[in-house]
Amino acid sequence: MKRAFFATALVVSLAFINTAAQAEGCTKGAVVGGVAGHVAGGHGVAGAAAGCAIGHHEAKKKDKAASAAAASSQPAGK
Repeated sequence: MKRAFFATALVVSLAFINTAAQAEGCTKGAVVGGVAGHVAGGHGVAGAAAGCAIGHHEAKKKDKAASAAAASSQPAGK
């Protein structure tokens, strides 16, 4: 049962990976969401899909905040 669950979570996470830029956060989110969905009621695939989307969203927010912080730390004349 565990083998089938993890195989399904892996397939779902790989299905959402189109490019390296889009993959950031997706794999970790898919694994965490898949496990949580499975434990919560046998909805591992739905949890993996939601986890991928949330993980990708959080990674984009982190990157945006980092780039904003880097831009604000540069001198105004350069």
